[in-house]
Amino acid sequence: MFEVKNSNKLDSQVYRDSLIIREDVFVKEQGVPIEIEIEGEEGPKYYCGYVDGNFVTCARVKIEDGGVWHIQRVATLKDSRGKGYSSSLLRSIEEDARKAKVPYLTLGAQDTAQAFYKKLGYEVVGEGFLDAEMPHHRMDKKLGSRKVLVTKIE
Repeated sequence: MFEVKNSNKLDSQVYRDSLIIREDVFVKEQGVPIEIEIEGEEGPKYYCGYVDGNFVTCARVKIEDGGVWHIQRVATLKDSRGKGYSSSLLRSIEEDARKAKVPYLTLGAQDTAQAFYKKLGYEVVGEGFLDAEMPHHRMDKKLGSRKVLVTKIE
């Protein structure tokens, strides 16, 4: 059974589990320095997806100007990829965002992951950029009908 938990506390099990996933995916697999991977840890809400109690996927969400939710650090353990866990996790985040009347979601997608996000309704916005020396593009998903100002996301 797949279950999503979230927390905004750095001493929570959700945070600890998500950090293990991120270290495995971003630091070990992709070579992102740990200092870059753990910057900005205070403040976001952490989401972690579990299968039968075992963590498999994670993300964090920062609230930006205008109430926009910025999804970051989406990662899934290698042996759990392609099974729909990240899609389910993102749908859970989207459900929470809709309840909070968030106008849209934004994220910085690695270029290799754009097709995945497009399937979930995200659209590429603006020019590409490098994050941890990897090409990314901003992608947004509109949730409501309100007009919003586009803000710069770093």
